[in-house]
Amino acid sequence: MKALEMVGQRTTPGNSSFFFANLCVAYRFAAAALILLIFNPRRLQKLTRSEFRQGIGIGLFGACGLVLQMDGMAYTHASTCAFLTQGYCVWLPIWFALRHRRWPAGIVLAASALVLLGGAILAGVDLRHLRLGRGEWETLAGSVMFTGQILWLERPEFRGNDVIRFSWVMFVTLALVTFPVAALTAHEFTHVWSAFQSPYALGLLAILVVPCTLVAFLLANRWQPEVPATEAGLLYSTEPVFTSAVSLVIPAWISVWSGVNYPNEHLTPNLLIGGGLILTAIVMLQLHAARTHPSGSST
Repeated sequence: MKALEMVGQRTTPGNSSFFFANLCVAYRFAAAALILLIFNPRRLQKLTRSEFRQGIGIGLFGACGLVLQMDGMAYTHASTCAFLTQGYCVWLPIWFALRHRRWPAGIVLAASALVLLGGAILAGVDLRHLRLGRGEWETLAGSVMFTGQILWLERPEFRGNDVIRFSWVMFVTLALVTFPVAALTAHEFTHVWSAFQSPYALGLLAILVVPCTLVAFLLANRWQPEVPATEAGLLYSTEPVFTSAVSLVIPAWISVWSGVNYPNEHLTPNLLIGGGLILTAIVMLQLHAARTHPSGSST
């Protein structure tokens, strides 16, 4: 997505990162929805009311979370945004406690604390200077929306819904919400159509649409309901670890192919320590689940 924005800035200069982020989301999810429609027309004709509700809910929570997160980045440091986005590691245990009138297992709380500490180190956040301004509040609100997305997906009433059908509704919803935001924030309205017309932009979009949208979201939508929401939130928190890891290699490859100046990031103590804490928390949680629930039931 960062490389796509750099290519877009070269084609249509003067636009904000907020415009490119929303336009990227709109295009990638619209394209994903179109592909599902082309390859599954008869299957989508059997869309049920329950699948429509599930897809709309996931899409709205996800779109609102993305818009809040992206606008928040304009008013705070990227590192602070990355750290606060992991707020669902706090919101999910709180939701569990309120719903079940008891705290989650101690191992879950310990893993959540490790993830938050690792996230702060990984992002390089100085908690002594953390202030809650517009950007921070918007990012926290976005993390609440992502929490809602996780919880909506696993609602018992949606058990048995077809993952292709409700994911298609989700993709369409995300595209419909973010496209008007991109259009309203464009430097010129024609940039909505011309920003990503270059072969390099289309190639990057293809990567985002197939493995990063179709494959990733269909897998998540299918398998996330099989684990407790608190555990799912912790598993999702590994995203910045893998992002940091691939950033050590992939940007230079993209630069050679697309002609943008996007250097690799460097291996830092923050990545080793912060990422190590996050992965340790996940391993602890999985080992505990394997010992106490060998049949795969909820922790």
